[in-house]
Amino acid sequence: MGFSLATIVEILKNYNNPKALSEFLAIKQAEVQAEADEIKQRLLRLDTALMRLRKDDMAMNYNVVLKTLPERYVASVRKILPAYNQEGMLWNILMMETAAMNLQQADSCYSLAVFHDEGYKESDIDVEIQISVKGQYPNTENVIFKTVPEVEIASATYKGSYDQITEVNHAVANWVNDNSYEFSGAMFCIYHVSPAQTQDPNELVTEVCYPVKKK
Repeated sequence: MGFSLATIVEILKNYNNPKALSEFLAIKQAEVQAEADEIKQRLLRLDTALMRLRKDDMAMNYNVVLKTLPERYVASVRKILPAYNQEGMLWNILMMETAAMNLQQADSCYSLAVFHDEGYKESDIDVEIQISVKGQYPNTENVIFKTVPEVEIASATYKGSYDQITEVNHAVANWVNDNSYEFSGAMFCIYHVSPAQTQDPNELVTEVCYPVKKK
């Protein structure tokens, strides 16, 4: 049954006590069940990894992790854009309308873009940008200050140009579908190193994130 020698000594001391013996067995049963559940999850991850590798030799290029993004107070701009590559318009609005506010970035500052549409679109893209700040500020014509609650996400971080973004999206989405999670909100990208910090696309660092919840 997998009892340790120390536990066996205690069991033998209580061998004529059915109630005590039952408690020992129930505890061990719960431990074994937890171990079995963990092994089942490991086997599922191994099966999934093998399946992805057999289908797509690029599947393991991106390491998908599960984590919680903490609650944030953000400056936000949301607009309908003609195309994805027009996102810079939102950052320009944010900078112009808050230039006189002397915004203080949060200690853990996240600059990100949320894509509110369900799936890819050719035009009329619903995009929201956010930057984490500390302090309190009044809203402007286009900039809204708000608190965003914490969220559990599946994400993958990669270095390089935005040409990879579709491939990374597929890697994260496949991980979600294969690991008993489901999507629970709009996909977003965190810009750890953005075009505002480097003109070399090979130096960009982007994290592709999907809010998720357990099925």
